[in-house]
Amino acid sequence: MREDLGIERTLDRLWDVGRVSTRARVARLRSKLWHVGQCAVAAGVAWFVATTVVGHPHPFFAPIVAVVCLGTSYGQRLRRVAEVTVGVAVGVFLADALVLLIGSGAWQLSIVVAGAMSIAMLVTSGQLFVTQAAVQSIVVVTLAAAPGYALTRWEDALTGGAVALLAAAVVPRAPLRRPREQAAVVVRRVAQLLRAAGESATDGDAERAVDVLAAARATEPLIRELQAAADEGLSVLASSPFRRRHTGDVRRMAELVEPLDRAMRNTRVLVRRVAVASYHREPLPGSYALLCRDLADAADQLADQLSRGEMAQDARRALLAIGEGTAAVERAHDLSADVVLAQLRSIIVDLLQITGMDVLEATDALPPPRR
Repeated sequence: MREDLGIERTLDRLWDVGRVSTRARVARLRSKLWHVGQCAVAAGVAWFVATTVVGHPHPFFAPIVAVVCLGTSYGQRLRRVAEVTVGVAVGVFLADALVLLIGSGAWQLSIVVAGAMSIAMLVTSGQLFVTQAAVQSIVVVTLAAAPGYALTRWEDALTGGAVALLAAAVVPRAPLRRPREQAAVVVRRVAQLLRAAGESATDGDAERAVDVLAAARATEPLIRELQAAADEGLSVLASSPFRRRHTGDVRRMAELVEPLDRAMRNTRVLVRRVAVASYHREPLPGSYALLCRDLADAADQLADQLSRGEMAQDARRALLAIGEGTAAVERAHDLSADVVLAQLRSIIVDLLQITGMDVLEATDALPPPRR
């Protein structure tokens, strides 16, 4: 009976993990659908241009270069387009020329690869450039060209690169919205943890406080996702001249990564201290728990305004009022209470920076606590 129960629990855990994994995979695909469509269209356009405009019968290098150049991210996309295009063109041209002179075979392949990589290294130290020169020279040596087209395959590489360059300039607005949306997710998680910590401080439930601490310790991926979203937004600005008007908003959101990281870290410290106090049955003042809940409400308000792309003036007023409350609240004069109060004030300073205040201005806005 006990063994059957253990098997049932194991199966339940596997089922839960499978559902989470499936959701994560579907979310990953959904987030990359634009990239998939962009690469697919660029490949088709590169083939069409090479066959119809340039007049090559089988321009397989054109779609290959277009897809490799675009990749699946916006980071350093223009540089990648240049490196791959030139690297492929160098490798293909050199291979075509040497095959005409010395033919194809095992030793000829070694000479062609060595020559392509050497020339590529003389041009630049970029690993992608060198690798593409070597790979495409191998393809040229091992794949016979159509009669009369032996020296035209490097033109296909240039065609694919040109199509990729145009496609790279066309990007959706989603990567520009994502930093703000992810910032709202982080702030909302801070609110959830603060609210749960306030409940634990009120009832002293040590087991629930430990669960809240475990949830707080699992928040590091949220900050990494926020940093990745900010980097992606900045990369979009660098690769698309059509999105330059969004530069100010995206850069402001990128600057919020650091205060949001600090807010999350300070929240984790607060949650840990509440868990320690609950475990040792050290009562915290009820006013501290109330401040946690009030700050959670203000953080939720801030998250709502971030997600809507609004100025967070209302949330700033709420945060400043709570800051005044931390100065007027009674002092318990024990370690746990002092840590909780100090972390509340630190989180308020961090969140005030999200509303547009700098760190010194936010710090000065909080009156000193009661002695």
